[in-house]
Amino acid sequence: MTVTPLDFAHDVAAVREATDRLLISLGKLDDAAIGEPSLLPGWTRGHVLAHLARNADALVNLLTWARTDVPTPMYASAEARDADIERDADRSLEAHLTDLKESAARFDAAVDALPEARRAFEVEMRNGVVERADRLPLRRLAEVELHHLDLGVGHTLDQLSPAFIDGELAFLTTVKFAGHPDLPALEIRTDDGRHWRTGRAATGAGDEAAPVVVSGSATALVGWLTGRGDGTELDGHGSALPVVPPL
Repeated sequence: MTVTPLDFAHDVAAVREATDRLLISLGKLDDAAIGEPSLLPGWTRGHVLAHLARNADALVNLLTWARTDVPTPMYASAEARDADIERDADRSLEAHLTDLKESAARFDAAVDALPEARRAFEVEMRNGVVERADRLPLRRLAEVELHHLDLGVGHTLDQLSPAFIDGELAFLTTVKFAGHPDLPALEIRTDDGRHWRTGRAATGAGDEAAPVVVSGSATALVGWLTGRGDGTELDGHGSALPVVPPL
């Protein structure tokens, strides 16, 4: 299902604001804290920060592709992506801050250089995922906001803006997990009455199997679907919450 693009200028501004919040949080840390475990298994805070910087550059590659019509992959290879993160993880706080600021500036320049006429151009992300150029700022926003949570520096789900939560919930249900073979058919319901169907389609003859209904606040639903919440605030309506595949 296609998601209607939001306002491009608004999305770009949201990325800049989220990046500023991230940098403020990092300014309260020190070199020792960078080497401590993040909330992502196997990654230190330095790994998370290195990934964020390299992701900005990867999205610059896609924005350049959209602008020039010259195919430019996000990363040279999956191995190169992983190697870059490992290479850059064990650096000083100052080095990480400089890298994040400079890569964010390159991303800003790339979105500013994208002509309006090229915003509907489709590019290929990792794993063959196709995306419109005008949705790349939203992709970046999710990276910054969710990985800010992963740093374990006091930034919590409840601090995410309602606009981000609503947009991310729509993306997760209508794009990310729509038809996903590893997620049972779900009906996602928010406390304010909105609902979505997502997960894999039913198999076999006959009518489609009844989906597992999961309801709760939009924030708790986003936390559960992104692996940033345990789902204890959600209601499975008599069914156990299924395991959500990693993003």
